[in-house]
Amino acid sequence: MDPVIIVGAGPVGLALALALGAREVPSVVLDEGDGRDEHRPARTAVLRPDTVAFVEGLGCASAVRDAGARWSGWRSMRRRQPVRREPFAEAGAPASDDGVPAGGYRTAEEPAVPGAGHPESPLHIAQHLLTGALRQAIASLPAGAFVRVVTGSRLDALEQDAHGVTAHVRGARTGRWRGSYLVGCDGARSTVRKLLEVRFPGRTAVERHAVAVLRTELPWPGESVLHRQPPWRGVGEEVTARPLPDDVWRLDWLLPPHGELVTPDALVWRIRETLSGWCGGPAPAYDLLDTGVHTVHHRLARRWRVERVFLAGDAAHLVGAVGTQGLDEGLRDVRNLAWKLVQVWHDGPSDVLLDSYQAERRTAVAARLRAADQALPVLRGGGGLRGALRTGLGGGHEGLLAGGHLGRGPLGAPPAYPLSPLAPAPDEAHVDVGTPPGALVADVLVTSPDGTAGRLHDRLGGNLLVVLVAPGTGVWDRRHWVRAGVMPRLAEAVRTLPMRAELLVTEAYPGAAAHAVLLVRPDGHLAAALGGVRASALHAAAAAVCGGAPGGAPHPGRPDTDAPGAPDACGGKPEGAGQRGTGPRVGEVGGASPGGTAAPRGTGPVTAGAATTGTAVTASVDTASADAGTAGPGPVAAGSVDAAR
Repeated sequence: MDPVIIVGAGPVGLALALALGAREVPSVVLDEGDGRDEHRPARTAVLRPDTVAFVEGLGCASAVRDAGARWSGWRSMRRRQPVRREPFAEAGAPASDDGVPAGGYRTAEEPAVPGAGHPESPLHIAQHLLTGALRQAIASLPAGAFVRVVTGSRLDALEQDAHGVTAHVRGARTGRWRGSYLVGCDGARSTVRKLLEVRFPGRTAVERHAVAVLRTELPWPGESVLHRQPPWRGVGEEVTARPLPDDVWRLDWLLPPHGELVTPDALVWRIRETLSGWCGGPAPAYDLLDTGVHTVHHRLARRWRVERVFLAGDAAHLVGAVGTQGLDEGLRDVRNLAWKLVQVWHDGPSDVLLDSYQAERRTAVAARLRAADQALPVLRGGGGLRGALRTGLGGGHEGLLAGGHLGRGPLGAPPAYPLSPLAPAPDEAHVDVGTPPGALVADVLVTSPDGTAGRLHDRLGGNLLVVLVAPGTGVWDRRHWVRAGVMPRLAEAVRTLPMRAELLVTEAYPGAAAHAVLLVRPDGHLAAALGGVRASALHAAAAAVCGGAPGGAPHPGRPDTDAPGAPDACGGKPEGAGQRGTGPRVGEVGGASPGGTAAPRGTGPVTAGAATTGTAVTASVDTASADAGTAGPGPVAAGSVDAAR
């Protein structure tokens, strides 16, 4: 099966390539640039804990931790008075000493270090450093791995048919690429979206900020600061300070809605007045590193899937007012879409599964935009508490601002998908636990039947997870509990599920009774909680998660489901669908296609999955001839080989 084509080599596109490659799905990343990222300290992102964990799981944990800053706290002020201060838990505490309660779990609001009683901090990182960390993770993959980045490739046209997508590119690598699916991660001015003729309605310039990044000392080392109505001349209605590593800070001043010109002299005035006001005297020395004007737009693409083409990140949505973070939502797009592409690439297409990406993510981002649009008149137009109550957001000014900046409530909390097309039908076996259906599960301590222990969130990304709540397993000898009680029945039920699944055991889960069974999607959202080992209900829930199971058939390839030509539980396997571990790697030759013959030597590139006589060689991209169809071969698809080489 052909690779997935990813258009755009920003954080969203590179993260998608790594997420697919981790599950043996090859991808080609079309990078319009030269592979180097512009050094812009003023372009930063604040990532919430759920997206930080996702990025770190892609193979760049140490690089991201070194490049970003975890805050020690967040404080807000109004005029000269402090209003609110919230400490954060320390980052990097060892797993055995991380404040997990006696029950063995913690929620997003519970401590990450003993006695702290504080939530986990966001991560503040320069975008070019995040992109560089993802590029380095790709570069460190073994030769012939599943990710290939092609620089100097600007998308010019695309074509779809029943079996795949053809992308035509111009630039240093003019030619065409063939893929099974294509994902547009090419930003706010997305070429993919324009070629699909998908509308991108919304609001322009909902907020404007003057931005300065500087190295200095402030009275609150390591703390993020939001100051409303500061009592100094010429600095505006709101200023924020967010720490970065090495005593570097990003300062943002909210600008009037109608076009105030930010001159260099005016910006220097703002810096000096702000630093002087905060420090209670002359402005401290500072080293100005970068400046800019950040304009926030709110837009939402009408469609996120058009047959085999998808939109993600800024190509699909623009969000960012009131402290909300667009890159956060882009990485959540990746986490949602990646496991679904993995499933259909290995096991055959399912329109229900693929359509669920738009149904879930577009709905979640639309709710975020709606909340921000409702909050803006309250926060910027003087609507006060009455306005907040009228919108249904509640919390007043401070509550709304804290929600946006700290990732809580409708403005910032991780999304839930309670009305997903993948939600299982109601069943008497379903029970309520501390996590509502469709929400992100708590990060509990888990143990696999082979004795491997760790955290639940570290197991996300590939398979379904079936978690049995079994008090006492932490003190029993594994040789006993793995064969005792309900475990053998549950293990057999998991083995015959219609999607690959991993069985785990936890001592406790919020709100769950003993012997409850949780079905967790690969992206960490709860599919169902069952009141015990109910094999039929578990099977039905798993079938719903992968898009519907005709006849409840177990996963193809298992010993009891090896009937030739039988459809799998996720919509059937078409001819040429890849098997896990057997699909062509980027730059390698796949097996001969059914009924196909090897291309004669000298005939130019052959499609992915074809074979040539002789030794396999690495695929390369050649310059296409000016006249299509002449001897110049053009780029070969990932996984293909030029027989003439």
